[in-house]
Amino acid sequence: MSELQLTASFGDYSHTRALKNGTYSSPRIEFEHVHVSPVTSIFRRMVREYEFDLAEMALSTYLCARHHGKKFSGIPIFLTRSFYHGGISYNVKSGIQSVDDLNGKRIGVRGYTVTPGVWTRGMLQTVHGIDLSSITWVLSGDEHVEEYVAPKNVLSSQNSNLNEMLESGEIDAAIGAGISDNTDIRPLFDDPYELDRNWFENTGIYPISHMVVLKDDQLDQNPWVAQEVFNLFLKSKEECVSRLKAGVQLYPEDEWLISLSGIVGPDPIPYGLDSSIGTLETFINFNVEQQVIPEIVGVNDIFIPVHQ
Repeated sequence: MSELQLTASFGDYSHTRALKNGTYSSPRIEFEHVHVSPVTSIFRRMVREYEFDLAEMALSTYLCARHHGKKFSGIPIFLTRSFYHGGISYNVKSGIQSVDDLNGKRIGVRGYTVTPGVWTRGMLQTVHGIDLSSITWVLSGDEHVEEYVAPKNVLSSQNSNLNEMLESGEIDAAIGAGISDNTDIRPLFDDPYELDRNWFENTGIYPISHMVVLKDDQLDQNPWVAQEVFNLFLKSKEECVSRLKAGVQLYPEDEWLISLSGIVGPDPIPYGLDSSIGTLETFINFNVEQQVIPEIVGVNDIFIPVHQ
């Protein structure tokens, strides 16, 4: 039996499957995998119940949870990343014709602290000059961190479906509503991929979506465990990237890796802090400006130190 058994819940990705199927293992750690779908439910269960020793966590949820004293810490294993120009849709009856028309409108998002919302608002502000304070943000769900109190220009809807909210005119635009069959609902940007590429080329920002957290009590009792976990995830990821570089077919649901590599290069899922300091500092600033957390935190203060 391994030295330490950890309950673990994280998504089924090309770069984590070698951990879940036992291809990579450690004599010191044994994972008891807990499958949770959708992945976003992992965040809530970890934040509210500390249900797992190790868990996938959205980056802004982690920042918010840490501010509210939740007892887990981040490991710089960045499981998912994304760009966000393609995630904004709008109702043509709202009068929106270009991105500038978002000012003063009602925009829906699942939760104010969700990571896609924070990144998208930050991108709209810094790239397109949108005045975030002029917008009423309408939520289709609640926050993972129950203690969080949103700014005054944030409202909650009785409807939990962003597309229905768009179609009814309750909101003018939405972040993360997904595809709609209604011809009145259209994507805001005609060529989001090129806009994402330009954003990356101009800023070097490669948005992080999900990371990994470890319970503080496990870290306190086993100071070596974060490095061992990082090493396992890194091996699994490197195998995936090798297959990607060789043109080996990945799992169909992971085509996003191929799309991202077209923008950022051959490793679309870099781990560790060295390649992500600027991205993390930018995101922390977005969270402060948007009142998700009250003050700047240092990158090295919120991640357990590991080496590659």
